[in-house]
Amino acid sequence: MFKRSTFNLIGGALGAALLLSGCANQLPQRSEHEERIERKLLDHSLQIDVGEPRVLELPQRRVRVHEQKSFEVTVFEVTRRYDRYTPYQPWRELYEVPLGVLAVVGGISANALNVVLLGSLPDAATKDWISYGFAGLNPFMNVESNGRSQQNLASLEERRQDARAEYSSLPWAERPVQVKAGEQNHELLTDRNGILRLNLLDSPFAEQDVARIATLLLNVEDDQGTARADASLLVSRTLRGKLQEAHELIYDDLEDDDVEQWVHRVKRLSELGLEEEASELEQSLIELTRNDPELQKIFLQALTQDAGRLVADPVSD
Repeated sequence: MFKRSTFNLIGGALGAALLLSGCANQLPQRSEHEERIERKLLDHSLQIDVGEPRVLELPQRRVRVHEQKSFEVTVFEVTRRYDRYTPYQPWRELYEVPLGVLAVVGGISANALNVVLLGSLPDAATKDWISYGFAGLNPFMNVESNGRSQQNLASLEERRQDARAEYSSLPWAERPVQVKAGEQNHELLTDRNGILRLNLLDSPFAEQDVARIATLLLNVEDDQGTARADASLLVSRTLRGKLQEAHELIYDDLEDDDVEQWVHRVKRLSELGLEEEASELEQSLIELTRNDPELQKIFLQALTQDAGRLVADPVSD
């Protein structure tokens, strides 16, 4: 008696466990296709173009910096296959069993009618109703449901489609360039086009003894230290001889000088062959006399008569 009760209890427990766990209703497998591109870096280099000639005869120079990369680009076709199923939920049997009964009855009736109609009814009425009905009547399986289906990755397949070489050359935009001038090191930035504007009469070189700067050494390096480039520019002896005088003409106090001294500064810079610097100083002096139209007029006349400069009258606000 005791053994029979024990077996009944164990059997009931197993039945309850089976009822609670149930079986997943398998759905048709689903596939996904996509293209994956793999880029492998083959070469990475930096290039500094200091222009010609390599010897500076003027204090200004535009230096271009480029970053060049080459890649091996491989295209893969990726196929993923997923096993889909409807997870079992016991409480759904409360409505699936009655609906299953109705579906089986409807399916049998539809098949009988289909015989009379010589098979003209669609499969959804004859076969699908019966399949749905038996799935609903099965207490250990829910009917198929795409809305609450789940999936697991069954397989992953990659097939190589194409391979090609790819090159890029981009400006070293807004990135640092190390410049060694004499014994001092400076960090300058390129603009968004990768151009570094060097000017030996401008900061930070203006704070040095520019007459002693014989060579400019330029260096760039990427953040990972995988690519670097070096270049150099020589400063001619003639330019070094001009730089000290030009520095004084540009940076000595202007307000303490009279019009004659202003004109002398502009004229002397032009005589040194530093026409760009002469024009910049000329414009600075015109701006300085903006609030004194009489003084400005005298200065412009002196520039024309004494320095032979062609100066347009500034536009009044």
